[in-house]
Amino acid sequence: MSTPDSPDAADSDAVWMTRALALAERAMQEDDEIPVGALVVDAGGAVLGEGWNRNIAEHDPSAHAEIVAMRRAGAALGNHRLIGCTLYVTLEPCAMCAMAMIHARVARVVFGAFDPKTGAAGSVFDVLGDARHNHRIEVLGGVLADVAGPMLTNYFRAKRGLPPR
Repeated sequence: MSTPDSPDAADSDAVWMTRALALAERAMQEDDEIPVGALVVDAGGAVLGEGWNRNIAEHDPSAHAEIVAMRRAGAALGNHRLIGCTLYVTLEPCAMCAMAMIHARVARVVFGAFDPKTGAAGSVFDVLGDARHNHRIEVLGGVLADVAGPMLTNYFRAKRGLPPR
């Protein structure tokens, strides 16, 4: 049974996803980037790295929210391995980010909205679930998707001069 001091996993995942959504909001508001936010949390519940999409601002095609968060987490740990860590991200990871997670040995990935165009955690590709890898990552999708999905949809609608849904 969970207590206020020890929330169950679903409650904890929602709390961390809420923080990732706030990072996604920063991407949109501060940098006019696609609103995707991510954070890496260690097994003890400490945030090791945060990030949001920085592709445009940094002129870097690899500066996805997940990569930015993992770079910061690696720097905080002084290690390229993120053993025992959970990565929270507001959008299903792409193939590039999924492979980076595998190489970093992330334990768990929790994402918000599914990506029917480039998702690599089961939607289009199943990079994270491919049994040929030497590392397995637990995946949970759809956490606060009812918030993450419309944030992305409305961002692109605004870019096209359309009203929000």
